[in-house]
Amino acid sequence: MPGKQPVTISVFDLFKVGIGPSSSHTVGPMLAAARFVADLERRGTLPDVSGLRVDLYGSLAATALGHGTLPAILLGLQGYYPDTIESDEMEQRLAAVRATGQVALAGSVPIAFAEDDIARHPRTVLSRHPNGMTITATACDGRELHSETYFSIGGGFVITESEPDQAGPAAATPWSFSSAAQLLDLTDRHNLRISDVMLRHELATRSHAAVREQLLHLRDVMIACEHRGISRDGYLPGDLRVRRRARDWYLRLIDEDPGRDPAFAEDWVNLVALAVNEENASGGRIVTAPTNGAAGIIPAVMHYAVHYTGKGTDPDDPDDTAMRFLLTAGAIGSLYKERASISGAEVGCQGEVGSAASMAAGALAEILGGTPRQVENAAEIAMEHSLGLTCDPIAGLVQVPCIERNAISAGKAINAARMALRGDGTHRVSLDEVIATMRSTGADMNTKYKETATGGLAVNVPVNLVDC
Repeated sequence: MPGKQPVTISVFDLFKVGIGPSSSHTVGPMLAAARFVADLERRGTLPDVSGLRVDLYGSLAATALGHGTLPAILLGLQGYYPDTIESDEMEQRLAAVRATGQVALAGSVPIAFAEDDIARHPRTVLSRHPNGMTITATACDGRELHSETYFSIGGGFVITESEPDQAGPAAATPWSFSSAAQLLDLTDRHNLRISDVMLRHELATRSHAAVREQLLHLRDVMIACEHRGISRDGYLPGDLRVRRRARDWYLRLIDEDPGRDPAFAEDWVNLVALAVNEENASGGRIVTAPTNGAAGIIPAVMHYAVHYTGKGTDPDDPDDTAMRFLLTAGAIGSLYKERASISGAEVGCQGEVGSAASMAAGALAEILGGTPRQVENAAEIAMEHSLGLTCDPIAGLVQVPCIERNAISAGKAINAARMALRGDGTHRVSLDEVIATMRSTGADMNTKYKETATGGLAVNVPVNLVDC
């Protein structure tokens, strides 16, 4: 993007703690609703609200039921945020709303409002983005107190009509970059790894201790999500009646592989991806990486990096592998967010699972000792072979094909990293070129394949016949 000042999205804006099942359709709408009531408080008009209208448009409306959009909005209106609300509290608050037909705006102003009051317009797509929503508050005399249109643009990022496309505090520092070419130039000029460049970018706004603490917190949330996933059985929510598999797989694996033989590495990678995405599908606490729908890939490949590469046992700093992995993945993810999209509603699943596979491949390549150009090559390979990937969730649920797709793409990321390390970093297609191709492919893709549940598997597999 010639002439544009380099900016880089923080790893802590790209990776965010949230709730399932969707960063764009659950986390984003919840944040938008919470922002709306916070604006009412700042304006001093919150006590005057007696009426509320919420309109959902495009993809946000089309898959609202399967993606948990409606309850997420109710929680946001009550002042809750996805990174802090606990699962038990979430269920209690939603049960209270359903029992009373009321929400307490910002927790203090009760008005009559329930899920059925949220209007959905799936055939109306606002020009700014497929995931649009408008919230309007009125007084008892019908006077409009405040109205705002929000766009949930993927990965939990939310913007309003008046805000620029680049959401989140994308910063310009001496270590900023907005293309892979600029990133490689920084590594060349300063003889640094990609994770080192990203670390220096983060240190422009945070202390080293804070960066370390927050990175390890993200890792710990990912691991906790994995552990919850392998501890639960039964069926996932929704009409598909998809049976949880992670717990059974785990019990079989610890019996078959008590010593963690490398021959079983792929099985453990598949298990981690499966466990995380089953937990996401059930509305559990996850890390957007870079989205909820792709949340299992980074944890699964990081699990491989820590347990199966010989790089995760540094006695001087046992956490170093996870930190460098997340920093490298964040650097690559920033490029997708800046130069293309991570929204399935905008570019299909190539923007979610494809981006995550690319991020994980590059991160693993660095952990395995790859040069910056080998890292860039690994990221390029993973996305090149994710181009055109559609988003067609059956019944609008983030379950089929999403859960297995995370496991398959984690394996793709590992393979891409190993392929790149067999070369010297020289390759014909650059990461910048493949990102541009992903963006243009998404623009050309038929809308029905972009998180609307109106094409692909979503219409060719009868819901009552699905048995996973």
